Amino acid sequence: MAGLLAAATTAADKRAAFRAGLASGSVQRFPGAFNPLVAKLIQEIGFEGVYVSGAVVSAELALPDIGLTTLSEVTERGRQIARVTDLPVLIDADTGFGEPMSAARTVTFLEDAGIAGCHFEDQINPKRCGHLDGKGVVPTEEMVRRLRAAVSARRDPNFVICARTDAAGVEGIGSAIERAKAYADAGADLIFTEALYTEADFARFRAAVSIPLLANMTEYGKTGLLTAKTLESIGYNAVIYPVSTLRLAMWAAEHGLREIFAEGTQAGLLDRMQPRSRLYELLQYERYNEFDSDVFNFSLGKDQ
Repeated sequence: MAGLLAAATTAADKRAAFRAGLASGSVQRFPGAFNPLVAKLIQEIGFEGVYVSGAVVSAELALPDIGLTTLSEVTERGRQIARVTDLPVLIDADTGFGEPMSAARTVTFLEDAGIAGCHFEDQINPKRCGHLDGKGVVPTEEMVRRLRAAVSARRDPNFVICARTDAAGVEGIGSAIERAKAYADAGADLIFTEALYTEADFARFRAAVSIPLLANMTEYGKTGLLTAKTLESIGYNAVIYPVSTLRLAMWAAEHGLREIFAEGTQAGLLDRMQPRSRLYELLQYERYNEFDSDVFNFSLGKDQ
Protein backbone atom coordinates (compact mmCIF):
# COMPACT_ATOMS: atom_id res chain seq x y z
CA MET A 1 0.00 0.00 0.00
CA ALA A 2 3.03 2.30 0.20
CA GLY A 3 2.48 5.23 -2.13
CA LEU A 4 -1.10 4.20 -2.98
CA LEU A 5 -3.57 5.80 -0.58
CA ALA A 6 -0.92 8.29 0.53
CA ALA A 7 2.67 9.21 -0.24
CA ALA A 8 5.31 6.71 0.79
CA THR A 9 7.69 9.48 1.90
CA THR A 10 7.34 11.04 5.35
CA ALA A 11 6.94 14.75 5.88
CA ALA A 12 10.31 14.83 7.63
CA ASP A 13 12.01 13.22 4.64
CA LYS A 14 10.33 15.62 2.22
CA ARG A 15 11.60 18.58 4.25
CA ALA A 16 15.10 17.14 4.32
CA ALA A 17 14.92 16.68 0.53
CA PHE A 18 13.85 20.30 0.10
CA ARG A 19 16.81 21.48 2.17
CA ALA A 20 19.18 19.24 0.24
CA GLY A 21 17.78 20.47 -3.06
CA LEU A 22 18.32 24.11 -2.13
CA ALA A 23 21.97 23.30 -1.34
CA SER A 24 22.54 21.11 -4.40
CA GLY A 25 23.55 23.75 -6.93
CA SER A 26 20.69 22.67 -9.21
CA VAL A 27 17.61 24.86 -9.48
CA GLN A 28 14.58 23.21 -7.83
CA ARG A 29 11.52 23.45 -10.08
CA PHE A 30 8.15 23.74 -8.31
CA PRO A 31 5.13 23.92 -10.64
CA GLY A 32 1.87 24.93 -9.02
CA ALA A 33 -0.74 22.25 -8.38
CA PHE A 34 -4.37 23.33 -8.20
CA ASN A 35 -5.44 19.93 -6.90
CA PRO A 36 -3.90 16.66 -5.68
CA LEU A 37 -4.19 14.94 -9.08
CA VAL A 38 -2.03 17.63 -10.68
CA ALA A 39 0.53 17.09 -7.91
CA LYS A 40 0.73 13.40 -8.89
CA LEU A 41 1.36 14.44 -12.49
CA ILE A 42 4.10 16.87 -11.43
CA GLN A 43 5.84 14.06 -9.57
CA GLU A 44 5.46 11.58 -12.43
CA ILE A 45 7.00 13.98 -14.94
CA GLY A 46 10.06 14.44 -12.73
CA PHE A 47 9.97 17.87 -11.13
CA GLU A 48 11.69 18.46 -7.79
CA GLY A 49 8.74 19.87 -5.86
CA VAL A 50 5.14 21.07 -5.85
CA TYR A 51 3.95 24.61 -5.16
CA VAL A 52 0.57 25.68 -3.78
CA SER A 53 -0.25 29.24 -4.78
CA GLY A 54 -2.41 31.51 -2.67
CA ALA A 55 -3.69 33.13 -5.86
CA VAL A 56 -4.77 29.71 -7.14
CA VAL A 57 -6.47 28.72 -3.88
CA SER A 58 -8.36 32.03 -4.09
CA ALA A 59 -9.23 31.58 -7.75
CA GLU A 60 -10.55 28.06 -7.15
CA LEU A 61 -12.99 29.63 -4.70
CA ALA A 62 -13.87 32.29 -7.34
CA LEU A 63 -12.22 34.97 -5.20
CA PRO A 64 -9.59 37.58 -6.11
CA ASP A 65 -6.13 37.29 -4.57
CA ILE A 66 -6.58 40.02 -1.96
CA GLY A 67 -6.23 38.10 1.30
CA LEU A 68 -9.78 36.76 1.57
CA THR A 69 -8.84 33.11 2.10
CA THR A 70 -8.37 31.77 5.60
CA LEU A 71 -5.63 29.76 7.27
CA SER A 72 -7.87 26.71 7.49
CA GLU A 73 -8.78 26.85 3.78
CA VAL A 74 -5.18 27.17 2.65
CA THR A 75 -3.94 24.53 5.09
CA GLU A 76 -6.53 21.99 4.00
CA ARG A 77 -5.70 22.39 0.33
CA GLY A 78 -2.01 22.02 1.20
CA ARG A 79 -2.73 18.91 3.27
CA GLN A 80 -4.65 17.28 0.41
CA ILE A 81 -1.81 17.93 -2.03
CA ALA A 82 1.04 16.95 0.31
CA ARG A 83 -0.73 13.70 1.18
CA VAL A 84 -0.48 12.30 -2.36
CA THR A 85 3.05 13.26 -3.40
CA ASP A 86 6.52 12.17 -2.36
CA LEU A 87 7.81 15.60 -3.41
CA PRO A 88 8.26 18.49 -0.97
CA VAL A 89 5.39 20.98 -1.07
CA LEU A 90 5.99 24.72 -0.71
CA ILE A 91 2.89 26.73 0.12
CA ASP A 92 1.97 30.41 -0.04
CA ALA A 93 1.10 31.64 3.47
CA ASP A 94 0.38 35.23 2.35
CA THR A 95 1.09 37.64 5.22
CA GLY A 96 0.67 34.96 7.88
CA PHE A 97 -3.10 35.47 8.23
CA GLY A 98 -2.77 38.18 10.84
CA GLU A 99 -0.28 39.51 13.35
CA PRO A 100 3.09 37.85 14.17
CA MET A 101 1.40 35.41 16.54
CA SER A 102 -0.83 34.34 13.64
CA ALA A 103 2.25 33.68 11.51
CA ALA A 104 3.55 31.42 14.29
CA ARG A 105 0.25 29.55 14.39
CA THR A 106 0.36 29.23 10.62
CA VAL A 107 3.68 27.38 10.81
CA THR A 108 2.27 24.86 13.29
CA PHE A 109 -0.77 24.23 11.07
CA LEU A 110 1.35 23.74 7.95
CA GLU A 111 3.83 21.45 9.71
CA ASP A 112 0.95 19.28 10.93
CA ALA A 113 -0.39 19.18 7.34
CA GLY A 114 2.83 17.63 6.05
CA ILE A 115 4.01 20.71 4.16
CA ALA A 116 7.77 21.12 3.56
CA GLY A 117 7.91 24.91 3.67
CA CYS A 118 5.98 28.14 3.33
CA HIS A 119 6.58 31.76 2.42
CA PHE A 120 5.45 34.91 4.16
CA GLU A 121 5.35 38.27 2.41
CA ASP A 122 5.97 41.81 3.56
CA GLN A 123 2.85 43.37 2.06
CA ILE A 124 0.34 45.29 4.11
CA ASN A 125 -3.18 43.96 4.55
CA PRO A 126 -5.22 43.60 2.46
CA LYS A 127 -2.52 42.11 0.22
CA ARG A 128 -2.78 41.86 -3.55
CA CYS A 129 -1.21 39.94 -6.39
CA GLY A 130 2.51 40.71 -6.46
CA HIS A 131 2.41 41.70 -10.14
CA LEU A 132 -0.31 44.33 -9.75
CA ASP A 133 0.32 48.02 -9.13
CA GLY A 134 -0.71 49.74 -5.92
CA LYS A 135 0.97 47.34 -3.50
CA GLY A 136 2.13 48.50 -0.10
CA VAL A 137 4.78 46.99 2.15
CA VAL A 138 5.02 47.04 5.92
CA PRO A 139 8.09 48.52 7.64
CA THR A 140 11.06 46.14 7.66
CA GLU A 141 10.84 45.83 11.45
CA GLU A 142 7.26 44.55 11.25
CA MET A 143 8.18 41.86 8.74
CA VAL A 144 11.16 40.88 10.89
CA ARG A 145 8.79 40.33 13.82
CA ARG A 146 6.54 38.25 11.56
CA LEU A 147 9.47 36.06 10.54
CA ARG A 148 10.91 35.70 14.03
CA ALA A 149 7.52 34.56 15.29
CA ALA A 150 7.28 31.99 12.48
CA VAL A 151 10.80 30.69 13.11
CA SER A 152 10.17 30.40 16.84
CA ALA A 153 7.09 28.22 16.22
CA ARG A 154 8.92 25.75 13.98
CA ARG A 155 9.28 22.29 15.51
CA ASP A 156 10.97 20.52 12.61
CA PRO A 157 14.21 22.44 11.95
CA ASN A 158 14.07 21.33 8.30
CA PHE A 159 10.74 23.09 7.69
CA VAL A 160 11.72 25.84 5.24
CA ILE A 161 10.62 29.37 6.07
CA CYS A 162 10.83 31.61 3.04
CA ALA A 163 10.55 35.40 3.16
CA ARG A 164 8.98 37.10 0.16
CA THR A 165 9.65 40.77 -0.42
CA ASP A 166 7.46 42.91 -2.65
CA ALA A 167 9.60 45.98 -2.05
CA ALA A 168 11.32 46.04 -5.47
CA GLY A 169 8.22 47.44 -7.15
CA VAL A 170 7.45 49.84 -4.31
CA GLU A 171 10.76 51.09 -2.94
CA GLY A 172 13.25 49.87 -5.57
CA ILE A 173 15.63 46.92 -5.84
CA GLY A 174 18.15 48.44 -3.45
CA SER A 175 15.55 48.54 -0.69
CA ALA A 176 14.42 45.00 -1.51
CA ILE A 177 18.01 43.77 -1.15
CA GLU A 178 18.38 45.45 2.25
CA ARG A 179 15.10 43.92 3.36
CA ALA A 180 16.23 40.48 2.17
CA LYS A 181 19.37 40.76 4.28
CA ALA A 182 17.31 41.73 7.33
CA TYR A 183 14.93 38.84 6.70
CA ALA A 184 17.83 36.41 6.47
CA ASP A 185 19.15 37.74 9.77
CA ALA A 186 15.69 37.13 11.26
CA GLY A 187 15.96 33.44 10.41
CA ALA A 188 14.53 33.08 6.89
CA ASP A 189 16.01 30.11 5.02
CA LEU A 190 15.04 31.28 1.53
CA ILE A 191 14.30 34.66 -0.07
CA PHE A 192 11.56 35.12 -2.67
CA THR A 193 12.05 38.30 -4.69
CA GLU A 194 8.76 39.29 -6.29
CA ALA A 195 8.23 41.19 -9.55
CA LEU A 196 11.79 41.75 -10.72
CA TYR A 197 11.91 42.84 -14.36
CA THR A 198 15.06 41.59 -16.06
CA GLU A 199 17.77 38.97 -15.91
CA ALA A 200 20.12 41.70 -14.70
CA ASP A 201 17.79 42.38 -11.76
CA PHE A 202 17.95 38.71 -10.75
CA ALA A 203 21.74 38.73 -11.07
CA ARG A 204 22.01 41.87 -8.95
CA PHE A 205 19.93 40.28 -6.21
CA ARG A 206 21.98 37.07 -6.33
CA ALA A 207 25.25 39.01 -5.99
CA ALA A 208 23.98 40.87 -2.92
CA VAL A 209 22.24 38.13 -0.90
CA SER A 210 24.08 35.12 0.52
CA ILE A 211 21.24 32.69 1.32
CA PRO A 212 19.17 30.64 -1.18
CA LEU A 213 16.91 32.56 -3.57
CA LEU A 214 13.60 31.69 -5.22
CA ALA A 215 12.36 33.12 -8.53
CA ASN A 216 8.73 33.45 -9.58
CA MET A 217 8.13 32.70 -13.26
CA THR A 218 4.48 33.61 -13.50
CA GLU A 219 2.88 34.43 -16.83
CA TYR A 220 1.53 37.86 -17.84
CA GLY A 221 3.34 39.63 -15.00
CA LYS A 222 6.15 42.15 -14.74
CA THR A 223 8.92 39.55 -14.90
CA GLY A 224 10.36 38.26 -18.16
CA LEU A 225 10.09 34.48 -18.41
CA LEU A 226 13.60 33.16 -17.84
CA THR A 227 14.38 29.48 -18.34
CA ALA A 228 15.26 27.24 -15.42
CA LYS A 229 18.71 26.81 -16.94
CA THR A 230 19.23 30.59 -17.01
CA LEU A 231 18.11 30.96 -13.41
CA GLU A 232 20.45 28.15 -12.38
CA SER A 233 23.35 29.81 -14.17
CA ILE A 234 22.64 33.06 -12.28
CA GLY A 235 22.72 31.07 -9.05
CA TYR A 236 19.04 30.83 -8.11
CA ASN A 237 18.13 27.84 -6.01
CA ALA A 238 14.42 27.42 -6.77
CA VAL A 239 11.78 28.54 -9.23
CA ILE A 240 7.99 28.40 -9.02
CA TYR A 241 5.42 28.33 -11.83
CA PRO A 242 2.47 29.20 -9.62
CA VAL A 243 -0.57 29.54 -11.88
CA SER A 244 0.54 27.75 -15.07
CA THR A 245 -1.45 24.54 -14.61
CA LEU A 246 -4.64 26.40 -13.63
CA ARG A 247 -4.35 28.68 -16.65
CA LEU A 248 -3.82 25.72 -18.96
CA ALA A 249 -6.79 23.86 -17.49
CA MET A 250 -9.14 26.85 -17.47
CA TRP A 251 -8.29 27.72 -21.07
CA ALA A 252 -9.09 24.17 -22.14
CA ALA A 253 -12.27 24.04 -20.03
CA GLU A 254 -13.58 27.34 -21.39
CA HIS A 255 -12.94 26.42 -25.03
CA GLY A 256 -14.46 22.99 -24.54
CA LEU A 257 -17.57 24.32 -22.84
CA ARG A 258 -18.08 26.91 -25.58
CA GLU A 259 -17.90 24.20 -28.22
CA ILE A 260 -20.37 22.00 -26.35
CA PHE A 261 -22.70 25.00 -26.00
CA ALA A 262 -22.41 25.84 -29.72
CA GLU A 263 -22.45 22.31 -31.16
CA GLY A 264 -24.58 20.46 -28.65
CA THR A 265 -21.99 17.69 -28.34
CA GLN A 266 -18.45 17.07 -27.13
CA ALA A 267 -17.72 14.71 -30.02
CA GLY A 268 -15.25 17.14 -31.62
CA LEU A 269 -13.28 17.52 -28.38
CA LEU A 270 -12.23 13.94 -27.72
CA ASP A 271 -8.72 14.39 -29.11
CA ARG A 272 -8.21 17.26 -26.63
CA MET A 273 -9.32 15.29 -23.59
CA GLN A 274 -7.33 13.05 -21.27
CA PRO A 275 -8.46 9.51 -22.13
CA ARG A 276 -10.02 7.42 -19.41
CA SER A 277 -7.09 4.98 -19.65
CA ARG A 278 -4.59 7.75 -18.88
CA LEU A 279 -6.63 8.98 -15.91
CA TYR A 280 -6.81 5.43 -14.56
CA GLU A 281 -3.05 5.05 -15.03
CA LEU A 282 -2.41 8.25 -13.05
CA LEU A 283 -4.82 7.14 -10.33
CA GLN A 284 -3.16 3.67 -10.23
CA TYR A 285 -6.46 1.85 -10.61
CA GLU A 286 -4.69 -1.43 -11.31
CA ARG A 287 -2.80 -1.32 -8.01
CA TYR A 288 -6.05 -0.63 -6.13
CA ASN A 289 -7.60 -3.66 -7.79
CA GLU A 290 -4.61 -5.79 -6.80
CA PHE A 291 -4.89 -4.55 -3.22
CA ASP A 292 -8.61 -5.32 -3.10
CA SER A 293 -7.94 -8.84 -4.34
CA ASP A 294 -5.19 -9.43 -1.78
CA VAL A 295 -7.32 -8.20 1.10
CA PHE A 296 -10.68 -9.68 0.18
CA ASN A 297 -9.77 -12.96 -1.51
CA PHE A 298 -11.11 -15.09 1.32
CA SER A 299 -14.21 -17.18 1.72
CA LEU A 300 -16.29 -17.94 4.77
CA GLY A 301 -16.14 -21.57 5.89
CA LYS A 302 -18.96 -23.55 7.49
CA ASP A 303 -19.47 -23.39 11.24
CA GLN A 304 -17.46 -26.08 12.98
